[in-house]
Amino acid sequence: MTEPRIRFATADDAARLADMHARRISEGFLSSLGPSFLVRLYRRIVRSPRAFAVVAEDGAGVVAFCAAAENVGRLYREFMVRDGIVAGVTSAPKLVRAIPHVMQTLRYPSATGELPDAEILSVVTDPTVASKGWGSRVVRVTLDELERRGCSSVKVVAGASNDAALRLYEHCGFASLQQISLHDDVRSEVLVWASS
Repeated sequence: MTEPRIRFATADDAARLADMHARRISEGFLSSLGPSFLVRLYRRIVRSPRAFAVVAEDGAGVVAFCAAAENVGRLYREFMVRDGIVAGVTSAPKLVRAIPHVMQTLRYPSATGELPDAEILSVVTDPTVASKGWGSRVVRVTLDELERRGCSSVKVVAGASNDAALRLYEHCGFASLQQISLHDDVRSEVLVWASS
């Protein structure tokens, strides 16, 4: 197996991250808002001083990534202030149907009780490198960076039936903490990692 090149994502990677997200993450509602919404979201993540994405690439380009925020509530507010109008206009028909999900997402960080502010937002691996450890690599680099930024614990939310994601997070040192229901009463697992 060729060793991946690991680096921080730039705004130039936003379209690839959005495409990978749309193709590989079926749970949640962000994919339903369309590619232009996702591109804008990932562009904000890589530009924000409070968030970042780590990518793994091989000769063909980005094949795995992990996006994270030091404080997900602040990131969402930053996105709303800086990108909300344009993102809303480009995704208007889909966004109107998703208003309940948007409100649940905006309330989510405070609705989960006493949890870390820092969060893994998404982890995606291209099918060509699935089960080769590239997802674990980008998650571990992300955790190192969050710890370097002063985050001693990190949360992640995954679908309770998403066995592959749950195994990945547990393999990277996350422990299951609680179950919640965010969208359409779909059960999700909240997992937490803490530095040693």
